[in-house]
Amino acid sequence: MFKYYPRYLIIKILEIYQKTISFDHGVFKIFFPNGYCRFRPTCSDYAISAVKEYGILKGGAKALWRVIRCNPFNKGGWDPVTKKPKN
Repeated sequence: MFKYYPRYLIIKILEIYQKTISFDHGVFKIFFPNGYCRFRPTCSDYAISAVKEYGILKGGAKALWRVIRCNPFNKGGWDPVTKKPKN
């Protein structure tokens, strides 16, 4: 039970961020009705999915790498946590 408590806590912190100060999910969405994040799913959704799937360390590293890539020199687009295997 307590093995997953840190993961649960990180996910809850990210969800609180989304509901409060996120430009894509929170109260500031009125300023950006089409969304602010250049990626889909948004960076916070990506972080939640990555932590759920990979855990705090590897999922956190993947989320951090995603935030680093969010800059004006990257075109963004569809970037899910899990990639489809190429056939």
